[in-house]
Amino acid sequence: MDITSYVVQGRDQALLYGDYSTYHGQLAKRLLSSRKKLGIVTKNRGKFQKKEEIAAEQVSSNNEYVHLLLLTSERAWAQAMSFKASNSATQKDITGRTKSHIVSRLNKASRAAQRLVELLSDPASGSSTNDVLEAKSYAALIRGAMLFERHDWEPCLQSYAVSRVIYSALASAGKSDLFKDLLSETIDPSIRYAAYRLKTPRTVPIPTIAKKSFPRSDDALVKEINRLDPSILAEGDDATKLGNAAENAPRTITWRSRQVQIEDAQISLAWASVETAKMNLTRNFAQSQDKQPYEIAAQYDEILMTTQDAVDATKQAIDELKAEGVPQSDPRMQRLQITRTAVNYEMISWRIGRNRVLTGLQDGGPEDYNASRRRKIKAPKDTEAGEQKKQRELPPSKKLAKLKEKVALYDGTLQNVQSIKELPGVAADEALATKLNGYEKYFGSLKCFSIARSHAITNNATNALALINHAHSLIQEASSNLSQGNDDVNQQQTTPVSIDVTAEAVSYLSSLLNGELQRYRAIVHMHNLRDAESVAAKGDFDSPLISKLHTYPRRVNLRNIVEFPPKMELIPMKPIFLDVAWNYIDYPGKTPAPTAALGPSSVGTKEQPKKKGWFGFGR
Repeated sequence: MDITSYVVQGRDQALLYGDYSTYHGQLAKRLLSSRKKLGIVTKNRGKFQKKEEIAAEQVSSNNEYVHLLLLTSERAWAQAMSFKASNSATQKDITGRTKSHIVSRLNKASRAAQRLVELLSDPASGSSTNDVLEAKSYAALIRGAMLFERHDWEPCLQSYAVSRVIYSALASAGKSDLFKDLLSETIDPSIRYAAYRLKTPRTVPIPTIAKKSFPRSDDALVKEINRLDPSILAEGDDATKLGNAAENAPRTITWRSRQVQIEDAQISLAWASVETAKMNLTRNFAQSQDKQPYEIAAQYDEILMTTQDAVDATKQAIDELKAEGVPQSDPRMQRLQITRTAVNYEMISWRIGRNRVLTGLQDGGPEDYNASRRRKIKAPKDTEAGEQKKQRELPPSKKLAKLKEKVALYDGTLQNVQSIKELPGVAADEALATKLNGYEKYFGSLKCFSIARSHAITNNATNALALINHAHSLIQEASSNLSQGNDDVNQQQTTPVSIDVTAEAVSYLSSLLNGELQRYRAIVHMHNLRDAESVAAKGDFDSPLISKLHTYPRRVNLRNIVEFPPKMELIPMKPIFLDVAWNYIDYPGKTPAPTAALGPSSVGTKEQPKKKGWFGFGR
């Protein structure tokens, strides 16, 4: 019959785009449609007739009677929640007639749900055991809501405990996601508040509270729950044998050699799950050395989920204390802040470790462009042909795509390292801050190295050299920040990778970058020499042969021996030619020499001037 699924899906669809008033209106229409299907609807303008009681035989013949009771209960519950939400929006305490009206609506919903339990418990209804359990759990949930509004805390806690225990038992048998959301969003907060009003310490886990508050007078119900999951109601030695996580959860957490008490039971349970996931990851990681990187990275999913649960539980505990008006100076708040830093650091560390696994061997330092998800090619009978097929090189476009994926992983890692620096108390820890700076330089160096390889693939050796030089400077800074300890190489290969970078990894990347730096310096130098030689050769080849007779040409262009027609160009001249030209060129501003008329009287009287200048030429 899927009672829980029917109720949860109806609530989610209505509350996704509306509120409880919208849900109440939809339920009224659905209830009318259900009555029409069963033929028990009151005709328009007809006289009201009292509805007959539903019999178990009717339920066995038509499941619509089950939906009729569920819709009746849900409509009354939705109306009560609508009243409560409207008063909560005005920030006024619910008192008087409104409070009694809410309790009355919830009481009606509880009676309809209890009637459904009675019908399904009858063997004539033909319902299964799981259907009866779901009906009992739903009835206990509605009854707990009614007692919650009446502030009758002890019966309220018992009702919610019945609902939680049944849903937990059903979750272990199947549909865990559906029941998990119902437990975390509705039942667990109500149990925690009811226990708080009954002076129960916050450190007591919710499963323990539910187990102690569960009424064991119903032997049939206890028997069915033990059939589904014996660990839920186990006590004493039985609980220890079955590995009850709530009883064995850790009570303290250690962060940077500082041990603090865990303030909230939800954090304790989540941290116990983290420890279990860490042991599972360590065991699986040691057995998966020959697997592909994406297969190894998939093993990090469990620990990432459990650490996220621990982070959420810590945030919820801090928000609850803030809502209660607890100041930051309170010891409980201080311990929660340390716990928050510890669980966030743990979660981010494993997230970085997953990225490092995906980058490949040695954090992506070696040049490897093999497709991680490609199946291994079986070698044919011809060994040489098989070797050639295995060693087939990827095209540049696919190489660039692989490098782009690596750069994206390095960017995510750098963002995670930056988020660790922003956690409370990290900046004050100088040793940790120095180590984080070293990690940031290390992954930044790997990012620059990958970008340099992409430039090298596109034949841009100059940019590649500049980026490799920057990466080399970053790794030198990282090596100065990280301790040069002696790490066990065998232990590194069998333990899961996290944020911690070993000295061997830094040394390996430093030597690799040093070699690549020298290599690309030589490549760029050879490119420069080749370019200069090609430019010079191109200029010599284009000039005429007559102008380069003083050199031995490597190539001779016989079609360019002389330049024809010749161009007017400057030629070197000696100073004496310029001096002679002075006498025959009329330059602007030059005064002409005075000339005298020759006659017989003047021939004898005047002396001829002496010759001046070189070779008798003068001015």
